[in-house]
Amino acid sequence: MDFDLMFTSFPKLLAATVVTLKLLSASLFFGLFIGLLFAILRLNKNIFINKFAYGYSYLFRGTPLLVQIFIIYFGLGQIEYLRSTFLWIILKEPYWCAIIAFTLNTGAYTSEILRSAFQTIKPGIIEAGKSLGISNKIIFYKIQIPIAIRQSLPAYGNEMILMMKGTSLASTVTLMDLTGVAKYIISTTFKPIEVFIVAGGIYLFMTFIIHNVIKFLEKKYSFSQ
Repeated sequence: MDFDLMFTSFPKLLAATVVTLKLLSASLFFGLFIGLLFAILRLNKNIFINKFAYGYSYLFRGTPLLVQIFIIYFGLGQIEYLRSTFLWIILKEPYWCAIIAFTLNTGAYTSEILRSAFQTIKPGIIEAGKSLGISNKIIFYKIQIPIAIRQSLPAYGNEMILMMKGTSLASTVTLMDLTGVAKYIISTTFKPIEVFIVAGGIYLFMTFIIHNVIKFLEKKYSFSQ
């Protein structure tokens, strides 16, 4: 076991973690809004809107994240029309392609998490709001959404952890994230065990942080129920 390599590679891997955190935070931020939007569409009684939202969720949950990254980064670049539009400014960059893929993927899972949370809200809560003369819009935004978010925290915490580990696939499109830098160090030292132990430790620490943040939020909001 080369402990010197582990110590010397740690600062490099730690610096690359910044890229991983940027990918994760951007994907979760945009994915949460997309997930909320499609969760609302799934609850719509219009069959076409409902099926459209279901199709999006089914597509991105039913195909591997790696395939989605490749299609967005390599596949869309083969469409000549896109290369002549302003979209090419974004699609030619692996960083933005990775964020788009991660956002669409986590958005699909988040939509299902929030949809199930909405459906677990007791009808009596909504009826109580209506009996007080509160409009449906206010009930939805001020009562249903906060309750759904609170109830979905455990499942969403798992999705955050899965998405954090999923960012390691960004290295497949030349991004030098935590996994990408680890692969580069291994290619020059030929010592994968030492490097991946350090990289795995950093991933484990980030998982620990996410887990405890979600645990704290669960405990905090459980007292306000």
